[in-house]
Order: sequence, then structure tokens, then C-alpha cells
Amino acid sequence: MALRGKTEILHSPSNGNFLKEVELLAQFDPVMKDHIHKIKSQTSHHSYLGKTIQNELIECISGKILSTIVQEIKKCKYFSLILDCTPDVSHTEQLSVVIRTLEEDPQIKEHFMGFLVAEESTGESLSALILKRLEELQIAFDDCRGQSYDNGANMKGNNKGVQARLLQLNPRALFVPCGAHTLNLVVADAAKSSKDAISFFGIVQKLYCLFSASTQRWAILKKHVNLSLKMWSETRWESRVKAVEPLRYEAAAVREALLEVRNQAKDPIIRIEAQSLAEEVGSFRFALCTVVWYDMLSQIQQVSKLLQSQTMQVGVAVSLLKKTEKALESYRATGFVAAQTSAKDMCEDMNVDAVLMQKRLKSTKRHFSYESSDEPLRDALQNLEVTFFNVVVDAAVSAQKERFTTLKHVQDKFGILYNVPDLPHQELMKQAEALAHTLSHGGQSDLDGKELAQELEHLPDLPSKSMTTLELLKFIHTKQLTEIYPNLCIALRISATLPVTVASAERSFSKLKLLKTYLRSTMAQERLSGLAVISINHEVGAQISYDDVIDDFAARKARRIAL
Repeated sequence: MALRGKTEILHSPSNGNFLKEVELLAQFDPVMKDHIHKIKSQTSHHSYLGKTIQNELIECISGKILSTIVQEIKKCKYFSLILDCTPDVSHTEQLSVVIRTLEEDPQIKEHFMGFLVAEESTGESLSALILKRLEELQIAFDDCRGQSYDNGANMKGNNKGVQARLLQLNPRALFVPCGAHTLNLVVADAAKSSKDAISFFGIVQKLYCLFSASTQRWAILKKHVNLSLKMWSETRWESRVKAVEPLRYEAAAVREALLEVRNQAKDPIIRIEAQSLAEEVGSFRFALCTVVWYDMLSQIQQVSKLLQSQTMQVGVAVSLLKKTEKALESYRATGFVAAQTSAKDMCEDMNVDAVLMQKRLKSTKRHFSYESSDEPLRDALQNLEVTFFNVVVDAAVSAQKERFTTLKHVQDKFGILYNVPDLPHQELMKQAEALAHTLSHGGQSDLDGKELAQELEHLPDLPSKSMTTLELLKFIHTKQLTEIYPNLCIALRISATLPVTVASAERSFSKLKLLKTYLRSTMAQERLSGLAVISINHEVGAQISYDDVIDDFAARKARRIAL
């Protein structure tokens, strides 16, 4: 909530929510009523109602919340870093800091630690900024076992990126790129691989712009369509399924809306544009592209939403991505034939011919006389399959294999925890020693490789062979076997602590937009971060004692009068 208003005068219409609450309490609380009376009569010159006191109270409450969270982090010992940046309304780059831990329950928790001003976006500056923040919170960076950022060069760079600089200080802080960001790039690579794909999304954008530019045209669209058109996101490509969905299931209604706009429009430019878009929407080529993109984006969107879960683990993420890769490969084999059937049904609903018009064939200049000319594809349907469908699906599969190699390498380091019943003795010993080496630094290791192999060989019968690391850890806790399998518990805890996405950091940006708005763009950084900590960690805030906050507030400096 907005605490401050335009003025700080009691009983003023624009004095803000804080003073309005004070005025409300004064009607029922005699102490507050007497305090307000002294202020109005100028008997007391210290009201304790100004912005300075507000900032001190916010700092006291957020400090208590952070202190409680830091105690939980230290109790868990191992943690992972999640960072992401965004500019706020005052064009200040805000770095959101989230720490992921695994509690003793065991339960995965992601704690928001506040916003930091990133004056520079270089890897050196951001890494120094987060290390300074950890030092202020008295959290040992040596206990960090994972780090997850977006795919920006300043974050994931192998030489000067944040992850590379932090790995030099702590090689056990394994880097896992954000799965949702990476999946967006996979779709972006596929969309840019074909001219038909580029033109398709251009038409989708033009449709939205045509209807949204006028309330009358939007009313016409709503009259015909149940699923309204959406504006696609430039960065969140998997969300474009919402923009394609109305065209997939209500193409005939969208076309009717375009024809009505053409008939009613007085502007000749709008009339021509509506006519052109109606012809595009009613074409068999556009229907085919719509079906193909909707099928692909639907599969990818489901995985992207799952990857953004707070409890997502590395092993589960890799498994989901493998299923997506197989689904795309299967769609590559049979998807175009099925898409033709669906596209013909769409054309039938629109009462247009399902005929694919052949575009003009262009000739390619030969630079050398011995080069043979390419055999042109005379069949328009075959040409679309080769130049659009095959290219887009192949680009998506290829990009997914290439962009998720880092995630798979991290999963391979903990592969011993996913294939316990199927590994022979020698392979078990080899992978256990490799994991112990990965979790070693400065002559110290988090676990003993030989003992880990022995513990895995003497595991009791598991409820399932395909258990996740968190499920296996919960099974050991339920059976009260933590003291018997100490090395295994440590390995499982570290594996579950590794983040897969920076979604929690991005969720804090939504709170940032609510706190720092156009009307409150001059808010100080300490106040902004404190309000964000209080709001996002409200569950922790509900558990702190108000008496402790008041004692902390009173101890900050000598007060001239008693409240």
C-alpha cells in the first residue's frame, strides 16, 4: 500500500494511507486520540508520523524478517543464489536477490532478500554487489552450492560472467541457467528459422493492432469471438500460444469480424488493411501455420510452466525436457499430415477453398559454372513442408539439444542419485568419487565418495525405482535413517537445493511494479527494498513479535519524549 501522500498534515484529503490509519485509530484508541490532540494544539512538537519515522519502522520490520530468514538459511547450511535484473519506473536497474534452501522437513524454500541497485550491468560489478550483500547478511558464500540466472552474456559468460567469477571463488557453486528463459530462446530460434514463420507472427501482431487501436473495432471483435486476441510477448515466446489460440479455434469468427470492419470502416487505409488480413486469415497457408504453431507452442508452454515451479528439481527438469524433445521429434514425423486435416476443417468453417497457392519461384544466381541449379519444388504443399514445417521443427529440436547442455551436465554430476538400483559396483564407486570431487574445494569435501557408494549399495527397498531426489530424501527422513546414510542425505540435499529457474526473482518484479509506481517514483532504495521484503515474506512477518520491533525502534537512538 502507498503509505505516503502528497502532504503530511492530519485530516488532509491527500495525506496518504498511513495518516488515514492514524486518524481512524484516534477515533477508537484513547492514547492515539490524546497524541493527535497534542499535535493539533502544538503541545507536542514530535509527532512520530512523518516519513522519517515510517522509514525507520519499515527498516525495523524488514530487518527482523531478514534476520529470521538468515537464521533459517544458516540452519539449512547449503543454499543457492537466484538473481535477475529489471529497470523500475525511475529507470533504475534493480537486482532481485533470492536464496533457495532445503529445510529439515525436507521442504524447498526460496527466500526473497531484497532489491539492490545495479549501477553497472557487467559481470564484475554484479558479482561484487551480491558478494557484498551476502557479507552484510553474514551468510558464508562458501556454503553456496548453486546459482541460476537468465541467459544474458553478463550473467552466464564463461570468462567474465557472474557465474564464472563466482565459480572462481567457490567451484562448488554449480551454475544452472534458467530453464524457462532457455526454452523461450528455443522457440525464438525456431521462429526465426523460416520466412513463413516470421510473416505468420507479423500477421498475428497486425490483427491485434487493428482491433485494439479502436474501441469500435474491438467491440466488433468481441461480438464475433469468444476468445479475444492477445498481444504476443517479445521475450516470453511460449506465451504466444494465447495469441494463436483464437486463430486456431475461432478463425472463421475472426475473419467475419475483419469483413465487418472492412464494410463499416470509413478510412480507406483501414478498409484495405482489414480486407488484406481477411484474405490472409482465410488462406490455407495461414491455417496450416496456425495449426503447426499452436501444436508446438502448446507442448512447450506446458513444460515452461512446470519449469517455473518453486519445487522443480534438476532431475525432473531434464526428464521433462527429454519428453518434450521426443514429442517434437514425433511431431516432425506425423505432424504435417495431421495439420493438413485440421487446416482443411478450418477452411471449411470459413467456407473457403483449402488450396495452397504456389508463390512465385525465384532463381538463384550461380557463382560458378560447374554449380548445378537446385531442383525447384513445383508442389506448393511439399514446398511449405520443406521450407516451413521441417525447418521450424528441426530448429526447435536442435536448439533444445544445444541450449540445455549445461543443465544436462549438472544433472550428470548427480546421476548416481537417479540410477541407484541399476549401477554395478565399479560404476557406482566411480560416480560416487566423481561427485565427491565435484563437491570438493580447498582440501575439503561435503561428503566421502567411498562411504557414499557403500550407503547406496545398502539402501533398503525403495517404494519406486523412479524417485526424485526430494522424494528419496523424504523417504529416508520418514524411516528415520538420516544417521545411517549421512553422505547420501548431504548429496540429496545439495541436489534438491540446485535451482532450475529464476521465476521467483521475476515474481518479485510484480511486487516492484506495485510498490514503485509513476506516482511514487522518488521512493528511496532502502524504503523500496524494505517494503518488498515485508510484502513478499509476509508469512515470516506474521510470526515476528511487535514488541521486538518496538524495542529495536526505541534502541536506534535516544527519543526526546515517550510515546
